[in-house]
Amino acid sequence: MTAVFTSRFNPGSAESTQRRAALQARLHALRALEERAAAASARSLPQFEKRGQLLPRQRVALLLDAGASWLPLCTLAGYLQDVKDPEKSVPGGGMVAGIGFVSGVRCMVVASDSGIEAGAIQPMGLEKILRVQEIALQNRLPFIHLVESAGANLMRYRVEGFVHGGTLFRNLARLSAAGIPVVTVQHGSGTAGGAYMPGLSDVVIMVQGRSRAFLAGPPLLMAATGEIATEEELGGAEMHTAVSGLGEYLAQDDREAIGLARDVVAQLGWNMPRRPSAPGPTLPADDLLSLMSADLRQPVDMREVIARLVDGSELLEFKARYGMATLCAQGRIGGHAVGFISNNGPIDVAGANKATHFIQWMCQLGHPIIYLQNTTGYMVGKDSEQGGMIKHGSKMIQAVTNATVPQITIQCGASFGAGNYGMCGRGYAPRFLFGWPGAKTAVMGGEQAARTMQIVTEAAMARKGITPDPVESQAQFDKIVAMFEAQADAFYTSGLLLDDGVIDPRDTRAVLAFCLDTCAEAQARTLRPLSFGVARM
Repeated sequence: MTAVFTSRFNPGSAESTQRRAALQARLHALRALEERAAAASARSLPQFEKRGQLLPRQRVALLLDAGASWLPLCTLAGYLQDVKDPEKSVPGGGMVAGIGFVSGVRCMVVASDSGIEAGAIQPMGLEKILRVQEIALQNRLPFIHLVESAGANLMRYRVEGFVHGGTLFRNLARLSAAGIPVVTVQHGSGTAGGAYMPGLSDVVIMVQGRSRAFLAGPPLLMAATGEIATEEELGGAEMHTAVSGLGEYLAQDDREAIGLARDVVAQLGWNMPRRPSAPGPTLPADDLLSLMSADLRQPVDMREVIARLVDGSELLEFKARYGMATLCAQGRIGGHAVGFISNNGPIDVAGANKATHFIQWMCQLGHPIIYLQNTTGYMVGKDSEQGGMIKHGSKMIQAVTNATVPQITIQCGASFGAGNYGMCGRGYAPRFLFGWPGAKTAVMGGEQAARTMQIVTEAAMARKGITPDPVESQAQFDKIVAMFEAQADAFYTSGLLLDDGVIDPRDTRAVLAFCLDTCAEAQARTLRPLSFGVARM
């Protein structure tokens, strides 16, 4: 029966206090990184004010409904990928993205961060916009794009960036053809490929004296053809709204342009009824700061986590006495009936079979599945192999891959080996995937990897009659551990867009409720797809 969970966790213990302090330090570092991007953009404020413009984050704030929920996405995109110095790397990928409400409609909002390098498209920024386009398509979200970009930085040109960049425009066409509105506010320049962003939008709003869209700007035009033309003649806002027809609306400034965008969204008729409020957990969310050890070596009962996420802290455990290291349970979040799969140890044969059964049961009920990753992977060893671990683990992966309900993943602790796959990691396309600051993702733990390499190396040397040098062996061991630990770090993996963002554990319930509302709206929404996207007239 569904029952209120009885917690055995002691938040006042010395161990809990230590864990809480460690996680709060990580949260402080996370917020400092996010603020670094905002501060870097804000340094351009004098230039923006001189031009009579709003900063990108000001535009987003003006677009969104005041006081409504906002879920930022991929805030660490590009961290340590622009520069390797953790003190100088600016995360965010050069754009702001998230899901929020515009005129009462849940929308995907993307803004070029033109306060940083004039909005030039960064490699991980491209990956970021491709990811949020996919989220918009999956969840039937109107795509609102606030554009002001210097295009690609030719000094850092990479041919693969140019080729993969075409996917950005393909996705705009896919969104429009699916019946999902694409609305672009052209706040500044859109040159070469950037000109196709308004070109592939359903509605375009331009700003007088600021908007520019052309396949070749004056310098390239002169170099290629010898023709001389002004920016306004080639691609100004007045020309495009009166002559070429690329723009539908002409605004006097950024504020009016944002107001027009809100009016366009208001006319979609896409407002959805809000779900009534549901009771919160009876156990405090603050405990989520101290459940996980910093090194992830101490076991944790993931029921304690679930009980701090679900309505009324009520859960119904599935096959509680079978495959006990794999936890399956039902509950509700914000009124949404959901299934949970989590780990209290490695996934063994019984656990894999249990999870497979549970996934199919949730699909039969139509309930979304939430994966709370805390796994060292699938069980290894003679007994496990003879028991069919490979085939039973594969069966679980088959179920995860082909599940017919929305799947959402939270990386709470370890996400090692094939456990990352079986627990619906990034490669298995969950609708949303977020990580806690202390989570780690790797093919295996650093020390296990180092020890494996040490055994292989020493065995090879022994066959050759060579005695290993203990100093060199330890140096190699330490090097491998450091490499694995650096790449397993949640901030590093988030910088590579292996998740949709790092979140405060205390916000997990709110984030899940928001995502479940988004999925439910998508399912309830009726689209009117076309054979092609809306063509510019």
